[in-house]
Amino acid sequence: MQKPIIYHIPVCPFSQRIEILLELKGLRDAVDFDVVDITKPREDWLLQKSRGTTALPILETEDGKILKESLVILRYIEERFPDPAVARSDPYERAVERFFITGEGPFGMAGYVMVMNRDRAKTEEKREALLARYRWMNDQLMQHNPDGLWLFDRFGLAECVYTSLMMRFWFLDYYEGFDLPKGPEYDRVARWRDACLAHPAAQQVSFDEIVKLYYDYAVGAGNGALPEGRSRSSFVFDPDWRGRPMPPKDKYDRIATDAELGLV
Repeated sequence: MQKPIIYHIPVCPFSQRIEILLELKGLRDAVDFDVVDITKPREDWLLQKSRGTTALPILETEDGKILKESLVILRYIEERFPDPAVARSDPYERAVERFFITGEGPFGMAGYVMVMNRDRAKTEEKREALLARYRWMNDQLMQHNPDGLWLFDRFGLAECVYTSLMMRFWFLDYYEGFDLPKGPEYDRVARWRDACLAHPAAQQVSFDEIVKLYYDYAVGAGNGALPEGRSRSSFVFDPDWRGRPMPPKDKYDRIATDAELGLV
C-alpha cells in the first residue's frame, strides 16, 4: 500500500522534528522518506511538486497532494493520526503551546546567524541575540511549569519543534564555545533543553554528525553552497560523515580545505 512521502534532508532540523513526532506516535514506518541531495540543483520533478520552491521538507499524500512547511506538516500528522495525542488537547494549553512555538523562528534565526558570522567584532552581539531568545523561553517555562521538565507534563509538540533546533546548535558549542550561563534567567530552560536532547524519540542525529556536516555554515556558506577555495560541500553523502575527522574550530581565521575535512 502506498504511503505518504516526505522529501527531506536527513540532517535538517525541520525534517527531524517530523521524525520525532512520528517516533512519539509509533508511526515511523507509516511514512516513506525520500532523501534530497542539497549539494545539487533540485530535480525538475521535485520543483514541479513544490511549485518552484526549494525549501524542504515537503510531504506528498497518497493521492498526490502536497504540503509544505514543517509546522504545517506536523499539524497534519497530528490530526491525521490523533492517537496517541502529542499536541495538547485542552484549549488553553493548546493556545499556550502554539504561542510558545511562535518563538521557534526567531530562535532558529538567532542560532544560524551566530554560527555563520565570521566577524569577531560581532560575536558578542550575535551571542546576546541568542541568549535573549533563551531568556524568553525560560520565562515561558517558569510561568507554565516552573518545577517540571517540559512545557507541561510530558514531551509534547513544542518539544518536537525546538529539540531539533537545539541539537543543531551543537555547532555553536563546538565552533563558538557557546553555553548557557548559570542563574535564574537560564536555569529552567537549561533543564528543559537537556531533557529534550536526551529524549529517546529525538536520537536521529549525533553531535559529531552535526558538527561535521554543518562546517560550511560555520564559515558562512549555507544550504549546500561552496565556501571559497573548496570544491566539495560538507553536506555531501560520500565520503560518509562517520569516516571524516572532526573539523578545525578556527572558523574566524581560515576555511579548511576539502582534504582537512575528509571530503576527498
